Amino acid sequence: MTKIGVIGAGAWGTALAHVFANEGKDVTLWGRTPEIVATIEALQENDKYLPGVRLNETLKVTESLTRAADADVILLVTPAQHVRKTLEALKADVGSGKPVVICSKGIELESGLLMTQVARSVIPNGNFAILTGPTFAMDIARGSPSAVTLAADNKDLATELVDRIALRILRPYLCEDLIGAQIGGAVKNVIAIACGAVIGRGLGESSRAALVTRGLAEMGRLASAMGAKRETLMGMCGVGDLLLTCSSMQSRNYSFGVEIGQGKSPKDILAQRKSVTEGFHTAKALMTLARKNAVEMPICQSVYECLNEDLSFKEAVEKMLDRPVSKETV
Repeated sequence: MTKIGVIGAGAWGTALAHVFANEGKDVTLWGRTPEIVATIEALQENDKYLPGVRLNETLKVTESLTRAADADVILLVTPAQHVRKTLEALKADVGSGKPVVICSKGIELESGLLMTQVARSVIPNGNFAILTGPTFAMDIARGSPSAVTLAADNKDLATELVDRIALRILRPYLCEDLIGAQIGGAVKNVIAIACGAVIGRGLGESSRAALVTRGLAEMGRLASAMGAKRETLMGMCGVGDLLLTCSSMQSRNYSFGVEIGQGKSPKDILAQRKSVTEGFHTAKALMTLARKNAVEMPICQSVYECLNEDLSFKEAVEKMLDRPVSKETV
């Protein structure tokens, strides 16, 4: 039986631990706080992040990273800005080459590094892969079928992981383009904020469709500049995730954008939330990455300025409309 350690007991980590346990895997879920661990043990439910889902009875939960890391495969499901710190704590447990599948989407704020780049700066000889795609934790926890991108630049590792973690309801599609897969998963959160804002302001579905399409173009430009393949973004990690995240109030980033469009301040919105809204942090980190690679990303730039430089929504829209007409063919 495959042993899986899931690091991070938020909504997505808990959902993954639950569905793997449902498939007969030996699963241990690590929670950062004693309160989360105690609640899951007492109620068989993560009522803070995944309320209403009765978790599989075989699922074990722990506060010990070492206990959770005693597994064949580790799924790292912490918020993106905590990936470095978590891996530093796990270094002794995974330094021997144990597969670590990073399920976090984002860009490190201080360094502008993608998650696998952060991981390899902490554990240079680690075996890292990326699991990303169009999934909402509640849907997956309730057994709704979906598909994901499983990206690894090592074919043997990718094959091993498919054998160990493929699920009937969560079908992995293999990809060797680690950079492209991560760009899709990170940038879509920022585009989702923009899409939510136009709906929150009442600008309509046509505006949202334009943002999704041009957001995909911004993803593609960054991917090309970083040596990734644009076609990677045509899969689950790009178009799939973009469509889901930019169209549903289940998305923390989209719903955040809706409230921004309605005139609420980012600070007030975030203060009321239990879960991390990754796009808020990614918008700033993305500007570092865009400048480093000399890539123009006007939608993402506007989101960043609205969230960090007091640009009003109205000014952001006017700024976008005043841009010269593009000579691009698509």
